[in-house]
Amino acid sequence: MRSAGHAINEVNPFEKPLPALLPGGRSESPYVQRLRLMWAEMRDRVLAAFPPAPAVPNDIEALLKDIEARYVTDAYHSLSMEGYRVTATLIEKVRDGIWNPDGNEKDRATRDAMAARGYFETHTLVKENLVRVVKSENPGAVFRQALPRWYQALFSPSVQAGILKASDLAGYRNDQIFIRGALHVALSKEAVRDCMPILFELLETETEPQVRAVLGHFLFVYIHPYMDGNGRLARFAMNLMLATAGYVWTVIPVERSNDYMSALEQASSYSNIEPFASFIAELAQAQAKEPLPRPR
Repeated sequence: MRSAGHAINEVNPFEKPLPALLPGGRSESPYVQRLRLMWAEMRDRVLAAFPPAPAVPNDIEALLKDIEARYVTDAYHSLSMEGYRVTATLIEKVRDGIWNPDGNEKDRATRDAMAARGYFETHTLVKENLVRVVKSENPGAVFRQALPRWYQALFSPSVQAGILKASDLAGYRNDQIFIRGALHVALSKEAVRDCMPILFELLETETEPQVRAVLGHFLFVYIHPYMDGNGRLARFAMNLMLATAGYVWTVIPVERSNDYMSALEQASSYSNIEPFASFIAELAQAQAKEPLPRPR
């Protein structure tokens, strides 16, 4: 090489010691690094697709009243999207306390009624958490604290009916799952335990509410921390982030479930977040002007 006129500089790559971890630290898994990278790459695309946040609501009573007015429609579409057959009458029955799993055999045996009751109990908790965020608590930190209670509330009627054990609602999933109709395969159960703390951290440090709403929803279902209920919990998380920033509580219509799942698939399998961000932004803007009609 020298005879040909090339300068040769020999370097031993092992002379410089590797950086030491700080005391108590540990290396991050590839899953965690992937989540951080996805957030960093996607957030600007979300901001470009989503209108700026209106303002933090200053009238909590009016905000809760508006959310309650949308509750039956929201519950109908969210539960129907998961395959439950519910009506406005059933949703109101369980909200008003008429549903009686202990004294009514039909109610006790009705899977749909249990789902509706669980949705109502979770919705009640979400509204309480929403007030905390409006009063200046960090939305990511509130979500971190609230998620286990949301999950337990979502399935507590099944525990009361003896279908599930209370221990079934402890912690994240302990098995591998596959998402029907999707190319994306949910993370391993071991990866879930690495990734959920990072999701909370990303939500806590993010400054833009539309990014928290879109990427929080997307990465929650990307991780899929529970055996069931991930879609409903992700939509609750999304609306916690939206409603506390002045956006309307946004309902994803069951009639557009194919568009919804397709947009999530684009983000999960092809790292293309624009369709999902645009989809949620479109719905939020439309429903701010005219809410979805109440189901019959």
